[in-house]
Amino acid sequence: MTATTATQRTAVATAGYDAFMAICPSQKLLDRISGKWVALILAALGSGPDCAGDPRPMRYSELSRLLAGISQKMLTQTLRSLERDGLVSRTVTPTVPVTVSYELTDLGLSLHQMMRGLKAWAETHMDEVFVNRATYENTTA
Repeated sequence: MTATTATQRTAVATAGYDAFMAICPSQKLLDRISGKWVALILAALGSGPDCAGDPRPMRYSELSRLLAGISQKMLTQTLRSLERDGLVSRTVTPTVPVTVSYELTDLGLSLHQMMRGLKAWAETHMDEVFVNRATYENTTA
């Protein structure tokens, strides 16, 4: 853990949160929500594969099918961290077998649109990124 001086702590408290400051806790939050699976879960939750619908509760199995390549362990860990941060709520329905669904909280909804936009941006501009990568590789080789 990084030691902080009283002056640094006072600066953070006075300025509010400033992610550009090394001791600001918002850096850890940015690190968490910028992960691939977090971004995709928040973008997908309740919207389906095209992210066109309104957010709605989704079962674990729906999310698992939608997010190609995510392991069961990673999906579980990511959903738990989102629940702990208050972005997702988990509802257990006592059926046989037990039904577990996940839904965005108000806090999660405030991030949902941004993540959908980020996903759409990546899909729209991927060809340009490929061209730029190829150009860079050819000029630096």
